[in-house]
Amino acid sequence: MIKSMTGFGRSELVSERCKVTVEMKAVNHRYCDINIKVPRILNYLEAEVRSFLKKNIGRGKVDVYIAYEDLSEHSVCVKMNDDLVKEYYRAFRKISQICQVPNTVTSYQMGRMQDVLSLEDVPVDQEYIKSEIMEAVSQALEAFHESRKREGESLERDITDKLAGLYRNVEAIEMRYPEIVSLYRSRLTDKVKELMAEKAIDESRIVAEVVLYADKICVDEETVRLKSHITHMQEVLKEGENIGRKLDFIAQEMNREANTILSKSNDKAISNHAIDLKTDIEKIREQVQNIE
Repeated sequence: MIKSMTGFGRSELVSERCKVTVEMKAVNHRYCDINIKVPRILNYLEAEVRSFLKKNIGRGKVDVYIAYEDLSEHSVCVKMNDDLVKEYYRAFRKISQICQVPNTVTSYQMGRMQDVLSLEDVPVDQEYIKSEIMEAVSQALEAFHESRKREGESLERDITDKLAGLYRNVEAIEMRYPEIVSLYRSRLTDKVKELMAEKAIDESRIVAEVVLYADKICVDEETVRLKSHITHMQEVLKEGENIGRKLDFIAQEMNREANTILSKSNDKAISNHAIDLKTDIEKIREQVQNIE
């Protein structure tokens, strides 16, 4: 089954110790371009997350947002600088002796002295966080793939319908070609009779002129190749994943044949069919640009 390069996936994982939220969204891109935004505390996991995603995503510009919230009760701790407390106490006691006043400093006052107390993060369990993050990323990736598959199904239906329309236009061109040659011969004969009056008509000369004209406007090779490209694209659509580039190349070849048919045509009906071909092929190329 084909996948669109456009997709969205989200997951939220909550445990007793943390809450992890992962969001992924993507648009079409020629290559696989992954941009990851993580909190500073998770910087050490960015490379591993990127490597994991590259193994599971073929093409597309993918933006990944990871949010982490620590739910543990002791995420921070108060640290006391013992040596600095002793120095402050000795200083206060010396002031008391010099000034001959009671040393009434309290522990609360000591704790408010600069750099005596500080808040520090409790060392995190990196392996635990890694397991939670990777699980959340995996869940988001699964939702992301499902989103791409749904969009891919829609693209496949649309392209298949347009290919059927292309085939009908090609058949109409093939049916119209003999009529043009026959009409040209009839007009040429009438014109020669008008000019020659009572004189005998050289039938071989008329046949030669008709042959030259038929060869000039002949699009048999182009219609045969175009039918072949249409069949090839239908087969590629059934191959499944990572077919976007191949489909794009086929669409380019189809457009080339349609251009040739239009350039050779001097018949309104064939020109209209060729324009319809080019219009639908361009729509197919636009859709193909979104396939992974």
